[in-house]
Amino acid sequence: MPVEPFQALACPLDGEPLSHTGAAWRCPAGHNFDTARQGYIHLLPVQNKRSLHPGDSKEMVAARQRFLNGGFYQPVADAVNRLVLAEMPDTHRLTCLDAGCGEGYYLRQLAAAAAEQPALELLGVDISKWAVLAAAKQDKHPAWVVGTNARLPVLSSSVDRVLCVFGFPVYAEFARVLKPGGQLLQVDAGPAHLRELREIIYPTLKPEKSAVRDDPVGFRVLGSAMERFVLTLDSQERIADLLAMTPHLYRATAEGLERAVALQSLTVTVDVRLTRYQCTLPNPSPDEKESA
Repeated sequence: MPVEPFQALACPLDGEPLSHTGAAWRCPAGHNFDTARQGYIHLLPVQNKRSLHPGDSKEMVAARQRFLNGGFYQPVADAVNRLVLAEMPDTHRLTCLDAGCGEGYYLRQLAAAAAEQPALELLGVDISKWAVLAAAKQDKHPAWVVGTNARLPVLSSSVDRVLCVFGFPVYAEFARVLKPGGQLLQVDAGPAHLRELREIIYPTLKPEKSAVRDDPVGFRVLGSAMERFVLTLDSQERIADLLAMTPHLYRATAEGLERAVALQSLTVTVDVRLTRYQCTLPNPSPDEKESA
């Protein structure tokens, strides 16, 4: 099955379409962006950065890559693939954006699962340069972009599916880039997710948040599902990699981290909630909001 890079990119400075000649991408106003030699495009303007190197660090990306490539979250990827490919568009061509793609694991798994399906156009966007660089090194077929969910460098109404896997959803932007009737698949931690690890690194656990929430503006829920399974990690390195790819690495106390680092093995529950939304009416673009 052919996998092609997504082409409907937008200038991060003015939102106009980007066209490319060779390795250069250019908008009608003359803003120019080069494809890096590793194969990704940097579309995150300096003024949209909150730090010199936003997003996951090089070390965090490497830990995630080792852990995910070890197959530990394969059931999560399988569940994502089933839901993304459940209803193909009439065009028999699926355009999919992974918003917060990390090192590209879920897009690579999607491409592999869709071997008997029509063509895929894939785009991975992440604010971490290190994550996008790792993704581009592992697979040259999708388009990989350094960018932000707060202002996606993607043309309006150009995407059939948006993935947001353990990420930071920006629903107005997701609604803008989705085609009418397009779908968002959001994957979040469930109440028992990594509970055994959390019990080790925190003195007490916070009460679980309610799973009931209002539909985001511009979306309606099509359905939700839970995926739960147990992992046994049999080395300090595997445990350290799991910890490094979670926000708990920064939230835990020093004493809690020491307890986790000392573990030789760990049996832990993976518990995730997958919610599928359909875009009802795309939200207005930022320019339309300002003129309203």
